Order: sequence, then structure tokens, then C-alpha cells
Amino acid sequence: MSMKLIKHFYLQIPIIIRLLLTIFILMSTFGIIIHFIEPQQFPSIFDGIWWAFVTGATVGYGDYVPLTTQGRVITIFLILSGGGLIAYYITAFASATFKHEHNLASGKVAFRGSGHVIFIGWNERTRQLIDITVDNDPHVQIILIDKTLDHLAFQHYPVHFIHGDPTEDQTLKQANIDKADRVVITADISKKERRADNETILSTVAIRGNNKDIPIIAEILSRLQIENALRAGANTIIKSNDFMSALLYHELSRVKTAKPFEDVLQLLRSQQFYHTEITEELENQTFLQASAYYLKKNQLLLGIIRQEKWKINPAPDFILEKGDILIAIAPW
Repeated sequence: MSMKLIKHFYLQIPIIIRLLLTIFILMSTFGIIIHFIEPQQFPSIFDGIWWAFVTGATVGYGDYVPLTTQGRVITIFLILSGGGLIAYYITAFASATFKHEHNLASGKVAFRGSGHVIFIGWNERTRQLIDITVDNDPHVQIILIDKTLDHLAFQHYPVHFIHGDPTEDQTLKQANIDKADRVVITADISKKERRADNETILSTVAIRGNNKDIPIIAEILSRLQIENALRAGANTIIKSNDFMSALLYHELSRVKTAKPFEDVLQLLRSQQFYHTEITEELENQTFLQASAYYLKKNQLLLGIIRQEKWKINPAPDFILEKGDILIAIAPW
């Protein structure tokens, strides 16, 4: 291998590893030299290397001391070169650590893990979603992609922040989209509905192009864009405006003595909605019997989906049929 190739390889090594390697080579060289100059004081090469590290780090245990003039001259050179190099290594290590923390908070560090959840868009819904997710699964790895944020400290929010445009492949690769578990895209309500939905759809297209199997949950503000989001590759569409309209009407029309639905929503932070196909043992059973079956499992049966039509809280004697989809709520 030529010196040019060696130099090229050496310069490609991270500076911390490069400095550590340089220190080891320098200390080993001094250790070998002192062993041959004073073999009685330094019986082995390892003894010489040990002395070089202890002396270069200015620890000075005094277990090995050169007695000859040549040995002391070598010691002077070691203190001048080795001590300064070790001090520089410590400074460089601290600087690299600070730089890494800064880059991490600035969203410049790529994520290398797998099985993570990617949130796209930074807003109040995302903040609450992070809190709920961490409360119910403290071990989950959350990646946040946003192009408006300049800084997000991990100490404040337990997420790996990626600064960039989610419609660009490079940003998605930084989030390791290939190995992600699922993606949640929240709408930017600070923009007009059509523009916000267009950005959601473009993000969906980009994600689907980089990972054809990953489940994508997309928030759409306008009903007109739902079909486009599904065509783009979204698996689940969250129609937040529909939900908010229903909630506002609920509050507008509720009896004064009834509990505000906003308070009930806080209870749902520890629960999850899900739907599942009916099992054979529940076929031809009444809704009341199925409800009792779910209550024994500490779950609440809310209704069914039959032929794409939702039936919430049907009559107690309502008969369940094969092919029904049961809607239930259960603790996380």
C-alpha cells in the first residue's frame, strides 16, 4: 500500500479515532525506545509503553523512572509532545461531543435504528401525540421530521429530530424510512386547507416511493382530498375537521348537567379504539351477549361495521352475523 493511500485512509477516519490512534502509536514508539535505552529500568516493551502513557498523561506514578541522560532526554520529548497531544485529544473529544449534541438538536444527525415511528409536522397535536405515545410505550423510538423547526432539544422532547422536507428522499433516508414501523402525517393548520392537504399528499407519495409496505396515517382537512390521499398510498385517513365539527356540535347541544366531552377525551389517553372481525363463537349472538364477553376481557364493545355501514350502540337484542367487524375500546 502506497503512502498516498495510507494518508487517504488515515484522513477518512473520524478525528477522535485518528487522534487516539496517533497517541497510541506515539506512546508505543517512546515505550519501545526507552526499553532499548534502559533495559534494566524497563525490562519489557510493555513496561516502557506503560511508562510512556503515565508520563505523557502527566500522572507520574513513579514506578518506572529513567536514570540515564539519554533516557531523561527522551522523557523531555515525551512530555512536550505526548502531553500536548493528549490534552488536544481531550479537547477535541469534548468539542466533538458538543458538536454532536448541537447537530442532534438541529436535526442534522441521521437515525440508524429500526422499528421506529415517524411523525411528520410539528404542532400542538404532535406534542400531545408524543406525550401519549411515550406514556403508553416508554421504549418506543420516535422520529420527528419538520422543516420549520430550527432546534429541538432531546431533553425537552424524547424524539430524534430530523430537519428537512418530508417530500424529499434525502430527508426520508435520514429518518431511515426503510426500517420504520409506521408514519403519521399531521396537517399544517397554519396554511390554507388545500395547500396543507397537498403537502400531506406529496409527503405520502414520497414515503410510499421509499417504502411500499409501511402503514401511513395521514390527516386530511378537506373531504375533496381524501381520495387523492388514498391514491397516493395512505392507509388510514384522519378527518380532523369532521371530528372537531362533531365535537363542537356535541358541546353546543349537550345538556348543561352533562360532563363536557373535552374532559372525557382526557380519559381516552389511556385507551385505544380498534376493530376486529367477529369470531365464530360470537356469530348469531346478541349484542348484549357479545358486550358481556368483551367486558370479561376488560374491554368495551361499542358497535359493529356491516357492509361498510357503522352501527354504534345497537339494540341489546341485535343479532351479530358472520362478516361483521366489531368496534371496541381497550386499555393500552
